[in-house]
Amino acid sequence: MSAPTDRVTIKDVAARAGVSKGAVSLAFNHKPGVSEATRERIFAVARELGWAPNSSARSLSNQRVDTIGLAICRPARLLGLEPFYMEFISGIESVLAERSCSLLLRLVSDLEEEITLQETWWKGRQVSGSILVDFHENDPRIEPLLALGLPAVAVGDPELTGGFPCVWTDDATAAAEAVRYLAALGHRRIARVGGPAGLGHSAIRATAFSGTMRELGLDAGLQISTGFAGEEGARATRSLLLGHDRPTAIVYDNDIMAVAGLGVASEMGIPVPEELSLLAWDDSQLCRLTHPTLSAMSHDVHGFGAEVARQLFTVIAGSPAASHPVPTPALTPRGSTAAPPSAH
Repeated sequence: MSAPTDRVTIKDVAARAGVSKGAVSLAFNHKPGVSEATRERIFAVARELGWAPNSSARSLSNQRVDTIGLAICRPARLLGLEPFYMEFISGIESVLAERSCSLLLRLVSDLEEEITLQETWWKGRQVSGSILVDFHENDPRIEPLLALGLPAVAVGDPELTGGFPCVWTDDATAAAEAVRYLAALGHRRIARVGGPAGLGHSAIRATAFSGTMRELGLDAGLQISTGFAGEEGARATRSLLLGHDRPTAIVYDNDIMAVAGLGVASEMGIPVPEELSLLAWDDSQLCRLTHPTLSAMSHDVHGFGAEVARQLFTVIAGSPAASHPVPTPALTPRGSTAAPPSAH
């Protein structure tokens, strides 16, 4: 007699129900070949024994895997606080739910670790495809993952993503709009607190920011590259506001840093927007909860994630996948931006 701790198997269910293992498999995969009475008997025995089919094994037997991979190079603590990825993942999940698929999410410490992880996932048939994010210039993932034959969609500008089909936002146009808006208000000393310099989209925004400043006849503008955490945004803001010829406007690469910057301005007694204008990026709920509310470059991050997931299913199905942008982030003015003191 089996010990109570022994794992119940499909063989046990088949023996108790008086059928073959194949009949149990047919019943649970809802395929023809067993009568309705036999199917119900198999289900009753499975419930009695506390057995359920292994979803991974079932998927492999059907020559398909109902799981999508997503690896993100972020500390776990920061990912939990970052509105962008929470919204982006919810958009992915909305499409996966329609198809009864799952998301396999892993946090990695660097891109080399992600390459190894993606190879393990694909060779072990744990995923049917992956979403690749946070591309760097000359990204080291492109060559090995293309060679692997991994079905994937890249989230990033085509200049960064190699031969992978991609979906992206036009960061250059959005960054230029942010500068033009602040300049139209009368700001001449505009700074930017950006994400890590190695990230492709941060570099694209940085180039567009300085280029637009020069086009408008302004000084190229002070830019600080930092991490996406609130404390890093606060530190960068404090550095800018303590410097010579402090800026009258600051553009941030995400909402968390902008909220932190607003806190620093309050701490230093600099009123927003009377003496300092702040402009966030992404426009999560955070921007509407501050006082004053934060102006932002808004885009539909949930819809972005959903579109990436739909594109990946097209790739997995073997259909031609056309790389394309999603709508460009657009300015949403709120209470944190106004004309500078010199323009009043």
